[in-house]
Amino acid sequence: MKIAFHGAARCVTGSKHLITLKNGKKILLDCGMFQGMGKDTIRLNNDLGFEASEVDITVLSHAHIDHSGLLPKLVKEGYKGKIYCTPATKDLAGVLLEDSAEIQENDVRYVNKKRAAEGQPYVQPLYTTDDAKKATERLYSVDYGKWYPLTEGVELLFTDAGHIIGSACVHLRITENGKTEQLTFSGDVGRYRDVILKSPQEFPQADYILLESTYGNSLHDLHETTPDQLLQWIEKTCIKKKGKLIIPAFSVGRTQEILFALNQLDLERRLPKVDYFVDSPLSIEATEVIKRYPEYFNRTIQKVLQTDDDPFKFPELKYIKSVEQSKMLNFRNEPCVIISASGMAEAGRVKHHISNNVENSRNSILITGYCEPNSLGARLQSGAKEVGIFGVAHEVNAEIGAIRSMSAHGDYEDLSQWLACQNPRAVKRMFLVHGEYDVQFDFKARLLKKGFLDIEIPELHYETGLS
Repeated sequence: MKIAFHGAARCVTGSKHLITLKNGKKILLDCGMFQGMGKDTIRLNNDLGFEASEVDITVLSHAHIDHSGLLPKLVKEGYKGKIYCTPATKDLAGVLLEDSAEIQENDVRYVNKKRAAEGQPYVQPLYTTDDAKKATERLYSVDYGKWYPLTEGVELLFTDAGHIIGSACVHLRITENGKTEQLTFSGDVGRYRDVILKSPQEFPQADYILLESTYGNSLHDLHETTPDQLLQWIEKTCIKKKGKLIIPAFSVGRTQEILFALNQLDLERRLPKVDYFVDSPLSIEATEVIKRYPEYFNRTIQKVLQTDDDPFKFPELKYIKSVEQSKMLNFRNEPCVIISASGMAEAGRVKHHISNNVENSRNSILITGYCEPNSLGARLQSGAKEVGIFGVAHEVNAEIGAIRSMSAHGDYEDLSQWLACQNPRAVKRMFLVHGEYDVQFDFKARLLKKGFLDIEIPELHYETGLS
């Protein structure tokens, strides 16, 4: 068999890995969208790197758009098979894909108005809401912990990755010419001290491993808890400076973690009495989906649920759904906290909130997760004195901060713990994906010291034989 890397190769987004078996069958692991890649983003997303109609089977590790976001394009371009995922991923992916399509349609309408005025031809979105619905109809759920036959000579096993609700590590048991080998794809590995989810599970010995490496050379800050760090920013911004605290947050995972931390502060009677807004219809819908799967929560949350039926809600919290309500937040003079998608601040309502608040020194913008180097979130975090938003230059007078402890990706200790169930010398080859090259280079050195023998860092569209 062969494997080709058509995304998340020496970068963090666009996860797409294509396995070609000796009998010609093709299995696609993830079909994610590139995000935050600057001017290259559109070009990268327009080219899958392979013929969609030639793919026989697709397996989705989890619902995040950088892993699922091009599934509608895959179906639009001729994919006819099922898309295997866990039950929670099926529910979440349906919500996220339709939202992604709506964002693209809205963006294209805005762009085409300008192009029409300039006499230029119209552009088309990558896919429409109809395309997203057609992709959602192909999602097929498989439970954790059971080997499931995909096709002759290929079985699938999902183990809990602990990254977001429904996230899975993908294990394929492939038999060719009487020889059986296991290929494991980590998806995104979560943390072993996650405040909401169970820890990643052990898995059977693999012959080949595709391992994410987002934080492969760093450790998360564990000296201060997330509630305490949030409290510091709320007190500094809303109480002392009487300003607004804008928190870009991914709709799935990060938003719920923030809400849980704020709820914890409220239960401890430490939460300042200001208004808290979740301004993202997608985050609201995703939170409702997540609450339907309490069996995926860790023991801490299970205990909280015994006395608090909704660990993501507190009295001062308000949900914003309509565009009109969202716009009204810009006219507020009172201190408040606004939690809004997207986490990299590259799209969604949070981009408008940053545009309207970044020039005011009373305000703060708090980054809570990984940002691609070219994204607005990364530019703010790097100390830029001026940023362009919607074609307009803005001075950065607001205070910019970050909470590193909130990442849903495991650091190098978490990734090492995930690998601890493996005999390094039995792993024939390992491929580092989903990470920046300098991080992967450092991580490779660590893994070699742990006894892994053959570690590659594939480039985009690199293909190699495995057996």
